[in-house]
Amino acid sequence: MVLGRFRVWLVLAVLSTAGAGMASLGAAGAAAKTIKPAAYGELDCNGQSTIQSTVRRTMACTDIRGFAGIDNANNWDARFYDNGVYIGHDEPDMTFLSSRQGSGNDVTWTETLPRDPASPPTVQTPGSDVSHWFELSIAPWFSMAMCDPLSYPQNNCTPKSDANAPTCTGTQTSGCYPGGGSAFMEMQLYPPGFPPFADSISCDDSHWCAALTIDSLECTLGFASCNSGCEEPVNFAWIQRDGVPTGPASPQDADLQTFTPNGQTLLMNPGDTIRVHMFDAPAPGGGDAFEVVIDDLTTGQSGYMQASAHNGFADTSITDCSGTPFNFQPEYATAARQNIVPWAALQTNISTEFETGHFEPCTGLSQPSRYTLAPGISDTYYNGCHGPYETQGKAESSEPSDAFCFPAGDTHGALDSPPDTVTGCLDDLAQNGDLDFDGTPYWAEWPVGSQPTSTFPGSFVQQLPTSGSSQYSQFFIQTDVALSESSCSSTSAVGCSVPPPGPGQFYPYWSRVSGGASCTLEFGNVSSGPGVDAMGQDAQYGADQIQTLGYPEYEGPVQPNSCTAG
Repeated sequence: MVLGRFRVWLVLAVLSTAGAGMASLGAAGAAAKTIKPAAYGELDCNGQSTIQSTVRRTMACTDIRGFAGIDNANNWDARFYDNGVYIGHDEPDMTFLSSRQGSGNDVTWTETLPRDPASPPTVQTPGSDVSHWFELSIAPWFSMAMCDPLSYPQNNCTPKSDANAPTCTGTQTSGCYPGGGSAFMEMQLYPPGFPPFADSISCDDSHWCAALTIDSLECTLGFASCNSGCEEPVNFAWIQRDGVPTGPASPQDADLQTFTPNGQTLLMNPGDTIRVHMFDAPAPGGGDAFEVVIDDLTTGQSGYMQASAHNGFADTSITDCSGTPFNFQPEYATAARQNIVPWAALQTNISTEFETGHFEPCTGLSQPSRYTLAPGISDTYYNGCHGPYETQGKAESSEPSDAFCFPAGDTHGALDSPPDTVTGCLDDLAQNGDLDFDGTPYWAEWPVGSQPTSTFPGSFVQQLPTSGSSQYSQFFIQTDVALSESSCSSTSAVGCSVPPPGPGQFYPYWSRVSGGASCTLEFGNVSSGPGVDAMGQDAQYGADQIQTLGYPEYEGPVQPNSCTAG
């Protein structure tokens, strides 16, 4: 099986819109006109829309599950295909559980942003090169399930209700409840060093920034049919000091300004301690809407964004890809184990995650191309990566292209960004990820502690999350990396592994660090030091759950979230 190959399919017509209920429009949304798809936008965050040019082709999309034993235009070999292209990637995740009311829709995270080494990244010796965070994770994020009655499985959804939880398991799609219509919210953080964000990773070379993103899925039950023009639409808006999006937030009319920070975008320094509060709040025009507030406790600055009709957020019609201004709201009351987004590969609601497997450093590039981001605005990128990392890899049959690749010092033409700090590729144009696992994230170039060394960056230091004043009672660890392994069987655990089968033979993991009266989380390669519990390193991801879930997915056991002070 070759995951990256293109498969020729007949596009299925979408016949109906089952369960087209509304969670919350609010007065402003109810009176607004339908948003018709513009020539450019984000109707498909994987860049595969058949009716619209994608503005930003390097989105960190939500990975989509598969259904074993079902072979159609959208699902094959227990993996999801977007217009014939495999689009999975790699999402190591720690999910938190609680039966407490409010734990599924009101959560606070406090963390210290990591610092990079003083020296710029190097490209000569895989496994011991100087690495920076943008090479390791293009978008660390916090998640929460959202109500969206126009998203898979196209059912009505009552905000903040555990009645939305699916009862279907594995490949089951009949004789059970598939769940309320669900969208996946990722509050994403973006590291410095490889700008511009519009077609790359970073806001600039020295700051972290953040955005509220919400992915929906325009498919019917079991992926029997999907609208090829808008399979995975995404709403996007920066966390702003004034709370005002920089451009249209909806999938239908997002433009270059949507993905371009402005003077109000919250910029955070490496080493700053931030508090992220995610909750439901009153919305302009009536009703409630999901909101993110980030307080930078180091600088005293704050930013926020609300996923409201007032701010241009919209859900998407599976019939014609048009949008309706919409107040997104949290889907669940609690963070119970069964409260998940039924179409997402990760079995989660409240989690912390490090989007990885998207970057490969190079010493040289080849095969230049041009990419249009907006009318009159284009950028040159390269399709081929050359250097020690690429030659270490196996045959490139799983990767049709290395693009998007950019040289060190590139300021991206009319985008006029700060210069890129290393030559490298995002591996996102044709297959959404590093499917031969030869890039920086799959070598032992991750943090070994909270502080940077001369070679590796420091880790995030995350406090355990709280809901109200209460801590979550349990957690478990999972990863969907096996979905991207061409050797991984869709009917058994044969050929599936953590770490994946690349030359570096490394996979990052969580460590819990006890000290004083609290416990913190670090991520990377933190295996020793006072109070460090590496939880078995890669063994924390548990076993492949293909037999129970119906697609390759590693999950560790549910564990108590207690922390013994060291």
